[in-house]
Amino acid sequence: MYDELTEVDIKKMREEIDYRVTVLRPKLIEDVKTAREWGDLSENFEYKAAKREKNRNDSRIRYLERMIKTAKVISVEQTEGIGLFDTVEIYMENLDRTQTVRVSTALRQDAMHGIVSKDSPMGKALLGHREGDRVAVEVSPDRSYFLQIRKVTKAEGDDETLEIRGY
Repeated sequence: MYDELTEVDIKKMREEIDYRVTVLRPKLIEDVKTAREWGDLSENFEYKAAKREKNRNDSRIRYLERMIKTAKVISVEQTEGIGLFDTVEIYMENLDRTQTVRVSTALRQDAMHGIVSKDSPMGKALLGHREGDRVAVEVSPDRSYFLQIRKVTKAEGDDETLEIRGY
């Protein structure tokens, strides 16, 4: 399986890899060496913590490299309906409230801040629709809800200000 990512997603991942390899990795290796010098490794919490951080950094590098290697690069096109990075004001009928969301790639989604993935149930339901449409969001085969699209603000292309998410 592959992730559909934009050129900006790939660029941001490469920047993070570069930072982790050139800045963070040497510091973490030095932290491990320093902690190792503090004596008995079986009771040395600092050594274990430093080693864990180094391993976490290496794991993140491998994860990002694998994402880049297996990614399918997509372009951000202007469409008639809702597309990537558009801001959408929706009315959630079941909750009787209005909410504003943005549709993004899975790598930059942040549901807590109203940025939904195009692959999420809500993102899938919104893509391609227009202002005034009523769409069903299917969460599972036996659970769905309706929302109305109140307003769509088209994006000017890929939004480079959105950060990529961690694990």
